[in-house]
Amino acid sequence: MSKTITSNQLLGEIGEAAVRLRFLTMGFQFDTRSRLEAGVDGIAEVMDSGRPLARMIAVQVKATESSRYATEDETSFTYLLRPEDLAYWRGSNLPVVIVLYRRSDESFYWKAVGDPLQEERRLRFDKHQDRLEAEAIDRLAALTVPKAGFGYYVPPLGGGEEALVNILPLTLPTEMYVASTPYTAKRAAAILLDAEEPARFDWAVKGGTFWSFADPRETVCRHIVDLDQVDAIETNLLAFHEDRDEQNNFAFLLRAALDHQVRADLAWNKERKLFYFRAPAPNTPRTFFYDASKKKAAAEVVNVAVAKADKDKVAFVRHHAFVPRFERLFDQWYLVVNPTYFFTSNGFAPHPYPAALLAGKKRLDNSASLRGQVVMWHRFLSQNDRVERSLFNEEPGEPRLVFGEPPTVALPTRVPEDAWTAPKKGAAEEDDPQERLFG
Repeated sequence: MSKTITSNQLLGEIGEAAVRLRFLTMGFQFDTRSRLEAGVDGIAEVMDSGRPLARMIAVQVKATESSRYATEDETSFTYLLRPEDLAYWRGSNLPVVIVLYRRSDESFYWKAVGDPLQEERRLRFDKHQDRLEAEAIDRLAALTVPKAGFGYYVPPLGGGEEALVNILPLTLPTEMYVASTPYTAKRAAAILLDAEEPARFDWAVKGGTFWSFADPRETVCRHIVDLDQVDAIETNLLAFHEDRDEQNNFAFLLRAALDHQVRADLAWNKERKLFYFRAPAPNTPRTFFYDASKKKAAAEVVNVAVAKADKDKVAFVRHHAFVPRFERLFDQWYLVVNPTYFFTSNGFAPHPYPAALLAGKKRLDNSASLRGQVVMWHRFLSQNDRVERSLFNEEPGEPRLVFGEPPTVALPTRVPEDAWTAPKKGAAEEDDPQERLFG
């Protein structure tokens, strides 16, 4: 009887060859082992621009023709390790990764295994984060850092990039108004709410002194100040005061002025301390169109998600949001923009369980999407400034905060992609997850 080679043997060889080619394409060396291997198909060596670093990773390849993985959906799937494989890998003096190769769609997914603390045999793969591709280079290299001792540094290997800093430089109104007031901030707010005119809160009151960029004699605020004590002064006199309390008071004024400036489009959530896009109506999406760096762009800033089991039922509404913070660096004020999301039940009522929804969305966001959000927020905050500079609008409007372009920094190496999205264990207890998207 003639000898035959089974389809599974062929598939195994094809899988190992495909994974070897993938590692080589990513800039790693890859050496396959002999037929005597018992659970490691090859050794990948980390290289930096073609320079071997003598940092090794053991690789086990599992190939399939076209079968779906267990519990596979659009975002993830699970894979069950064999007990004997896991026991073998735990004795390795090298980090071990398992690579799953599916021939039908040429997909490659990877996961580190063999950690002595790892009890769970069932691995969960994220189909976005765990792809074996260029974005995984730095995560793979980081596996070679020893778990004990002082360790060593493995530099990011993906080349340099231009980083966008999430701060917007402010141009302040040249003058502001100071007046005496007999009221506390709480009492002043109550008086304005009882007035026949629409209330406005673009002011700060502390210690019997009223601050605002708008002249209170020409607004509803005339009801809360001593009209004969209103003075116009240069903004710089208070903006760059050396006293820390005065700086904090000025930062509060900036936040109040921003709130007034964006009130038609953004709502303020006091509990989460963030601005978020208003929904135009219950369970109604909203899109913001703007100019990106090289082309027109659009962002669905209010997204209505329907329930999987009932397409006629709204599961939640997701709003683009950001946590603002005003900071003074030397002789310049900045708005620090921390993009995040706010979740409601119908576009208006806060969702009762926002943390789980935010965690799921954060796992899908990468550095490019975060960069896009910073650009989008700058375009939104500066859209009225561009209109006011138009040749067809020569009438001066109310004093405004003007937001400059976010600065860029040239980085010699690329920031690892997972640095944006992989929070440290326990971070949920330290930070309110809805308030911050950046790590």
